[in-house]
Amino acid sequence: MKFLTAAAIATLTATSALADPVEYAFDKSHTEISASWMHQGLSRQSLQFTDYDGTLFLDFETPENSTVDITFNLVDGLWVGAHHDRFMAHLNSADIFDTAQFPTAHFVATGFETEDGQTGTMSGDLTIVGVTVPVSLDVTLNNLREDGTAGFTATANLTRSDWSEQVAIFAGYISDEVILTINTELDPVVAAEE
Repeated sequence: MKFLTAAAIATLTATSALADPVEYAFDKSHTEISASWMHQGLSRQSLQFTDYDGTLFLDFETPENSTVDITFNLVDGLWVGAHHDRFMAHLNSADIFDTAQFPTAHFVATGFETEDGQTGTMSGDLTIVGVTVPVSLDVTLNNLREDGTAGFTATANLTRSDWSEQVAIFAGYISDEVILTINTELDPVVAAEE
């Protein structure tokens, strides 16, 4: 998630060593992570991930040195809108996410590619219900402010049946394709002065 132009890098800092990855944190008040699917071919429905955290070390000059490792709480870290409690009970059940056994989902980036410094691809492994599947996200750098705050949009097309039959339950009613959308603002973590 770091595709920065040379000019943007220059504004980040004039004194720090850009060769080293910089730690970032989600600005959760300005981050939305959602998954959406088609319901019976009629309308697109979605849920939002509300409880997530991880490690973000971004190397703007050499993206392959970056680290992105995020864990999502599936037990009570989702918002599904109307009929939330009933839907959450269903998602948490052994029929789907089986959160008693698999309470989290986990994403670890394995590679970064960019040609223009503004758009690129982040590949990684996404683990749900104990099954790990390689995924690819299309990433766009929306903006980089002088204070180092960066804004990104990332999308991925996921296939529910890649994980398990239980995650692919209700095939025909709910599309096998799920679109993951991430809109996030990331803040550089400033070490406290000793």
